[in-house]
Amino acid sequence: MANKIRVILADDHDCVRVGVTRLLRATPDIEVVGEASDTPGLAKLLDSCNCDVIVTDIGMPGLDGGANSVSFLRRVLRGRAHPPVVVLTMIGRSHMLSGLLHLGVSAIVDKRDTTTHLIDAVRAAMAADVYLSEHVRMAMKITEAPPQLRDGILSAREWEIFQLYAQGLAVHEIADRLQRSSKTVSTQKRTAMRKLGLDTDSDLIDYARQIGLI
Repeated sequence: MANKIRVILADDHDCVRVGVTRLLRATPDIEVVGEASDTPGLAKLLDSCNCDVIVTDIGMPGLDGGANSVSFLRRVLRGRAHPPVVVLTMIGRSHMLSGLLHLGVSAIVDKRDTTTHLIDAVRAAMAADVYLSEHVRMAMKITEAPPQLRDGILSAREWEIFQLYAQGLAVHEIADRLQRSSKTVSTQKRTAMRKLGLDTDSDLIDYARQIGLI
């Protein structure tokens, strides 16, 4: 079949990777062009192999000893031109799922959902649509089509402030480091929390732990 969707798959569990590869290769309009078992392997594939969609777990080992692949995916998604990302996960926390959407992933598929969800997610990502599988929708309590959540993606400065605050710096310390006013830093911190769906500082810290920042 001409014009197949070229997919790079990354997951650190061999059984998951083998099963997903077989599923996708059995789908007429999808072609698996590369597989990786960790984030460094995914990074190498993206440098050497053209693809249309990335399907990846986020709980696999990250770069430079990181606990997960979120930091790497953030860099990928902030690139000027990048393939859409489908996250394959077991995460059930709504804040984490919402945060992934704010980072710019195109689809999230729970590993407990049926295989058809993954195929639909790959096709939706290719069509520049947002896709959430059934378990993900339940976790986020979404009953209708998701809004355009990418409109709320954090700016580079908001993400920097978010990270510094999560690492224990006070607002005035962040202001001194970035040479900005405390009022500006406080506003950008609140904006970042709102975009991520976080209500309290405790939520912020909990979310930062979930994605491996602290």
